[in-house]
Amino acid sequence: MPTTEQARQWYDRRDSVHGFDHVLRVANLAEKLGRQLGADLEILSAAALLHDAAGAAPNGGGRRSHELDSADFAREILADEGWPGDRIEAVQHCIRAHRYRGEEQPQTLEAQILFDADKLDVMGAFGAARTIGYAVQAGQPSFAEPSETFLESGNVESGEAHSAYHEYLFKLRHVRDRLFTAPALALGERRHQAMVAFFEQLAAEARGEA
Repeated sequence: MPTTEQARQWYDRRDSVHGFDHVLRVANLAEKLGRQLGADLEILSAAALLHDAAGAAPNGGGRRSHELDSADFAREILADEGWPGDRIEAVQHCIRAHRYRGEEQPQTLEAQILFDADKLDVMGAFGAARTIGYAVQAGQPSFAEPSETFLESGNVESGEAHSAYHEYLFKLRHVRDRLFTAPALALGERRHQAMVAFFEQLAAEARGEA
């Protein structure tokens, strides 16, 4: 079973967005949800500790497929530990299905819990902080006025920044509606309200309205 000390080695301590602090919050929240819902905690814990282990940083070259790279990395780690193939695949499914923009949907309870725990960490106060941190890492501003094209389609115009506020409009304000489990939905509602209040205030200040 991978330990938190092992996991610490897999993540860049300087990454405030997808680094070990994020992983530890997700792992702790996943365990809490998993105990409430009767999940397989070994599979869930391993998946949580490994879910961003490869390519999650915005400038790492593999961000768009990091869930696949992390699942491959998990297979190597768990095979070295002697895990049976079916349990390795269960962990890999959780990891492949945890991404909001991913193609694989979470089918098992453990995958749904990992998805929820990961998404809860992009909501609320940490969600706002991480979204701005990610924009900084990617060389984008915290706020830029979105174009009509973006508001209508989610696609930026030529030369338009994809700011943290853009990410809020495109993704964060919709995350609550994607959560699977009842305990996560209860937590998500509170975090959603805090996040909305922050980004509405950010936009109002940027526009000189507040």
